[in-house]
Amino acid sequence: MKQRITMFFIAMLSILFFMTSCKSEPVSVTSESEIDLSDFENPDIFILPKDLNDMIGNENLVILDGNKMNLYSKEHIKGAVNIGFHSLSNTEGGPGDLGWGTSLPIKNLKEKLESLGVTNDKTVVLYSDVFKGPGPDGRNVWQLQMAGLDNVKLLYGGLGYWKNLGYEVTDETFEPTKSTGLTLSEYDESYSASKDFVYNNLDKMKIIDVRSKKEFDGSTAAGEARGGHIKGATWLEWKELLNEDATPKSPSEIKEIMASMGVKPQDDFVVY
Repeated sequence: MKQRITMFFIAMLSILFFMTSCKSEPVSVTSESEIDLSDFENPDIFILPKDLNDMIGNENLVILDGNKMNLYSKEHIKGAVNIGFHSLSNTEGGPGDLGWGTSLPIKNLKEKLESLGVTNDKTVVLYSDVFKGPGPDGRNVWQLQMAGLDNVKLLYGGLGYWKNLGYEVTDETFEPTKSTGLTLSEYDESYSASKDFVYNNLDKMKIIDVRSKKEFDGSTAAGEARGGHIKGATWLEWKELLNEDATPKSPSEIKEIMASMGVKPQDDFVVY
């Protein structure tokens, strides 16, 4: 299944990257023993909490925390380095400016990743707080895989699920050990969609807006340069693809939801 995805708000529907929730009431927590990643088309994108926990302290592990600094300073996974929301993206200027919010050029991305200790041999795990978000972890995994890194993982369920399962968190700050010699490829653009591509395909494929209903209807409270949505876009809030504990729904459930949007597994579609 192939999805073309805009470069501003990234969501890969088949494996669900963006994980944020405002729930405060008790939730039903999925047991790790019930999880079968083989049901997913790309199961290697995930790492389960128990597997990450077993790797804590390993010198060949890099953990990157995508939470805001105020959340990171309160609690995070031991050994995790905070990178925040825009660390791997171009933030020159502001929303609406040409290139703002797009992935860093490969040269700059390489420098940034080496400053975080990333190499081609280490396992790199990204996560954010699934309850307090917003988390860039899914977008970051997508960016790094587009740049040719195949050692990048998304923590299944994020920090909230990690805590619900009873795994340790800390408020100790960790600084990265810089690396050298990282090799990246040019971005594989086959799973992205430029503004021109979207404009030229407005009437040719399904365009899905996964933001909040308020944003879809015109709110700019999240920092958008303009209110509203792309002409012809259909609204499907990203949280519809999540269980209440922020783990992704099963592939069959996701396919059923997408079918209700008029999208079949073999279709190209744009998500933003």
